[in-house]
Amino acid sequence: MTLMGIKPLASLLITMMHPFFISVIEINHNEKDASLEISVRTFTDDLEKTINKENHTTIDFNNPQQKEKADLLIKEYVIKKLLLVANGSKCNFNYIGFEIQKESVWSYFEVKNIKELKQLNVVCDILSGINDQQINIVHVKTKGQRKSYELALPKNTTQFNF
Repeated sequence: MTLMGIKPLASLLITMMHPFFISVIEINHNEKDASLEISVRTFTDDLEKTINKENHTTIDFNNPQQKEKADLLIKEYVIKKLLLVANGSKCNFNYIGFEIQKESVWSYFEVKNIKELKQLNVVCDILSGINDQQINIVHVKTKGQRKSYELALPKNTTQFNF
């Protein structure tokens, strides 16, 4: 193999070994129930690492014996790191639960009494302490219209208008 062939191979190997630092926040306005349905997807290892660091604890989301503790820590973490202001009013989250799907944690929340969604301000610091390459992708859907925005550090805020 020539030197010219080594460089692309080395780049490919580095890319494969380097993980992505992405979370996805899905916010669906349910007009019928007058609520926001929120799901937050993060990589399990990144979320565990962050929560363990911030709380000086050790948690294993896959351990059924730690489910109650995991519920509490995930709820507290997301509520602290994700702020939503709908139509000028701060949203209060109701925690629904979490589930593990392959390498991801999906956590679910609901905000009640949102009859119409005209404007949504988002402040998101989820996993921002893990890596400076963290990207949080936010999708918002109301009345069949979906808008998305990518928050790459240091930017952590955006606004959706419908």
